[in-house]
Amino acid sequence: MPTMTDALVHVVDDDEAIRDSLAFLLESAGIRARTYPDPTAFLDAEPWEAPGVLITDVRMPQMNGLELVHALKAKGFALPILMITGHGDVPLAVEAMKAGVADFIEKPFDDEVLLSAIEGALARSRSDHSADDERAALKVRFEALSPRERDVLSGVVAGKANKVIAYDLGISPRTVEVYRAGLMSKTGAASLSELVRMALTLGMGPP
Repeated sequence: MPTMTDALVHVVDDDEAIRDSLAFLLESAGIRARTYPDPTAFLDAEPWEAPGVLITDVRMPQMNGLELVHALKAKGFALPILMITGHGDVPLAVEAMKAGVADFIEKPFDDEVLLSAIEGALARSRSDHSADDERAALKVRFEALSPRERDVLSGVVAGKANKVIAYDLGISPRTVEVYRAGLMSKTGAASLSELVRMALTLGMGPP
């Protein structure tokens, strides 16, 4: 599992002194850092290495932090974003959080506060990616289901008994059992409850 020292932290700030200070702090903590003088330079650096975190200031010339967030979301940017803000920029930072920023940190901040925020963002990102990986794996398994198996699955997820599913589909209860066994085998579900959870994870709830 990726750790803080595995990650690459991208720092976007138009103030060279701040960039250098943050890079020194991160590297002193054993975290790799890469700095960019403005949002355009960061956007031009695509694709971005993962695992990682983006740290950006709110107030920058040409493009502010919120505009950068929107530009990144349009590109499908998946790394967590931390925003550094002055006291007067808190409303803008809150708006940025609504747009998907993981956290914002007010100036002046303690070094440990920043490092803790990075660790928290990475932890949440790992959880998100694990969930994404699970959905992707499940999708592959469920795509292998036949149309009739999907019909039976819909009935199972809806909580219907085999006899009811059989009646709805015009087949015998025994045939439904055969399809259910096929569902368990193809999806790798160890129990009915796990099969239902998998289906719900993919948004395959009852109509």
